[in-house]
Parts: sequence; structure tokens; C-alpha cells
Amino acid sequence: MRKWISTTVCLFMLMRASAQDPHFSQFFSSPLTLNPAFTGKFDGTYRVAGNYRNQWPTINNAFTTATGAVDFHILQDRIASNDTWGVGLMAYNDNSANGAVNFNYGTISTAYHKGLDEEGYNQIGLGFQLTYANMIINTADLKFEDQLTTNGFTGVTSEIFSGSTLKSNYVDVNAGILYNGSTTDRNNFYFGVSLYHITRPKQQFTGGLFALNPRATIHAGTYFPIGETTTLHLSAMQSFQGGASETVLGGAFQLSPTTDAEKPVSLYAGGWLRLNDAIIPYVGLEFGDLRLGVSYDVNTSSLKTASQGTGGIEVSLIYVRRPSTDKPINCPKF
Repeated sequence: MRKWISTTVCLFMLMRASAQDPHFSQFFSSPLTLNPAFTGKFDGTYRVAGNYRNQWPTINNAFTTATGAVDFHILQDRIASNDTWGVGLMAYNDNSANGAVNFNYGTISTAYHKGLDEEGYNQIGLGFQLTYANMIINTADLKFEDQLTTNGFTGVTSEIFSGSTLKSNYVDVNAGILYNGSTTDRNNFYFGVSLYHITRPKQQFTGGLFALNPRATIHAGTYFPIGETTTLHLSAMQSFQGGASETVLGGAFQLSPTTDAEKPVSLYAGGWLRLNDAIIPYVGLEFGDLRLGVSYDVNTSSLKTASQGTGGIEVSLIYVRRPSTDKPINCPKF
């Protein structure tokens, strides 16, 4: 019975995913999937980021998503000292239905951040992305309701496909704007808006043609000290795509007992809430230039019966190369 419920949920979510982008609960740790204007927005010379999410692992690997990205600054000696110009590359993979549906993305992005003061503590940035997407559906690995027998999914489906594998690809354009500011060397605040799938690229399978809905995202965040060794980080995101919307908000405390060390260590603890869907506890560890974050979605929606209360494990890893000779500049973290 549980297998039947699990499969039904997978098929339902697969249809839902065709109209919505994959997402990360740690949206703040996946900057290039949140807003192209985050490209190059960090304190250092280059940044490497990786994210992995396994949603509902007990339901036959319903959704697994992974990204790898690098971005860096260019032409710093040819532009104003309070400006920043960034370029980034990202690879993005999303698997559904235990690998039967495979989406692969390759992205190049750039953003220019214009300083609004002499020090560059306040900047406004504009970013663009160009994405190539490739989608593969292995129909032999899909299971349908009419295949269910007393021995499992051993029957023959009445669904008809033109081949054992369906393929499609498209080129996409994304853009975003970001404001970032600081008033002291221990605080930061930002606000951004991004729009993905501006050109509404077409997906085509077995003769059907489907336009991908644009995704609009509004996001904001801040951090500020609440003690000598404690900092509070807050962030929120609201996205819209087609007839669906998503609201995530929350925060984490950063405890930094070794602020004077050559490689300071910080611990993070907190949580986020996806309205009407999940509670997301979060823990993190920062050691020098490296930050590791782990979160888990605790499902609270009506799907918790089928998911048996399980959600999605998510891991993020960000490395920022920070030369010791550079003057520190506060940049968004959450």
C-alpha cells in the first residue's frame, strides 16, 4: 500500500514539476539560481559553490537536485575602485522519478555592481544569464497506474510513446537586479528581484509544445550583531511561476568565539519556514573561507501522509578566496 501511495505522489509531483523550476530550501546558499545579479557579489577574488538536495528519499528518490558553480571578478584594474564586475559559470542537474526524468543545465552569467559611495559599501547591480537546457525522459523507467498488479508494477501500460527516450532542449535568458548596503563593518542588508525564463522557451515532447512559465522572485536579507560574538542573519524569498507561489522566511544565529584567529570559526543554528509546506531546521559551520550548511525539510502539508513525515535533506558548501591584503567588504550571506 505504501509503495502505491509513494508512486502516486511521485507521478503527481512529476506533473507539477513540469510547470515549476526545482528549488533549494537554502536559497541563500545558491546565489546563481536565485538571482543573476549575485554574480561576483562576494568579498574575495573567486567563489565556488555546490548544492545538493534529495527530496523525499523514501519515495524512490522522487527528486534529487545538484549544482556546481564558480564566479569571479574581472577587469578590477580597469573599472572604478568602488565598482565590481563578475562573471560566473554553473552546471545544474535535476533528476525526478528515480532518474527517469533528467534535466541538465549549463549557465554563463555576468553582473556589474555600481558603487553608490566612495568605499563601495553600497552598490546596485544588474545581472544577466544565458542558459542551455537539455531534458531526457527514459520512458522505460516510468511506472503508470495501469501497470499495477498483485505482483507490483508488472503489467503493460496503455501509454504510447514514439520511442524509448524522449529528448528536448532550449536556450533561456534570465536577469535580475540587486541592491546591497552596509552602515558599519558588522552589518549588511540587501534586496533583489529576478526574472527567469524571460523568453518563455518551448519544451516539446511527442508532438506537444509547452511554453515554460516565467519565474519571478523577490528576495531580501540582512545580518547585524546582537553581541560581541553573536550575529543574527535573516532572509526571505517570494517566488511566482505560473499559478504557483512559494514563500520562505527565517534566520540563523552565527556564534563566532574565535573572531581574532587567523582562520576564525563560526557556528550557525536556526531555521526557515516554507509557508503551508515545511519547517526547515538549519545548522552550519564556517572555517576561514569555507562554509558548510545542512538543512532538512520537515513536511507539514497534506502530503505528509504519503511522505511519512519525511522531507528533503539538503547540503551546501561555499568557498570564497579572500586575500588577506584586501579591505573587507560586507556582502550578502543569507
